[in-house]
Amino acid sequence: MRKMGREQGANQRVGGALNAGEVVAYLRDNPDFLIRNADIVQHLTPPLTRRGDTNIADLQYYMIERLQAEMGRLRAEQQELLAVSRGNLNNQNRIHAAALFLLDAQSFEQLIQTITTDLAVLLDLDVACLIVESGARDLPRNETAGVRVVKAGAIDGWLGRREIVLANNLYGDPNIFGGAAGLVRAQALIRLHISTETSPGMLAFGSRNSEMFHQGQGTELLSFLARVVERCIRSWLDLPA
Repeated sequence: MRKMGREQGANQRVGGALNAGEVVAYLRDNPDFLIRNADIVQHLTPPLTRRGDTNIADLQYYMIERLQAEMGRLRAEQQELLAVSRGNLNNQNRIHAAALFLLDAQSFEQLIQTITTDLAVLLDLDVACLIVESGARDLPRNETAGVRVVKAGAIDGWLGRREIVLANNLYGDPNIFGGAAGLVRAQALIRLHISTETSPGMLAFGSRNSEMFHQGQGTELLSFLARVVERCIRSWLDLPA
């Protein structure tokens, strides 16, 4: 009797005049053959039931079980993909609406109010702040105007060399979010390059939902919104890029 070892590989063609014993011997030597060649299962004719007390397994049961497991996995992946797609579309619509609100501002004061008040509503956040360093030229320095003023170098301290930092499962920093810091469990910090004539700026978004922002999340939409904010500020203050 010829035995074919496991080392012959899953793609070895079993040809020639093999008898049933040789096929059985091969399958015994290669118990994972059907796993490595799952497509062959559809060509098999399995027994309908376990027959008496013999050791003949009902392959139909295992085939159905495997197919059900595969269908369940595919269904779960499909639902996850749909949920992610719906979430991405919803976020995109919110960012686009926020951009239009910024562009519709009728004054610089209204623009600041839109950034610090309306963005939180439009983006389903608990707090939105515009942060400027104390040396910022031409930008409001009065925090009552909706702008939080921080010491020079603070923004680099929070962002390092990064443009956007997302974090969750945290407690908000009062230096960033002021009195609303106690609400914040997730945050997005986005660097603003307003002008060569101004000090660094930053958008800070905070949410009580710890899953609103997290590492690994896409940042393209937040980056787009920051670019809109920069252009709007430059336009109202007549600043160079």
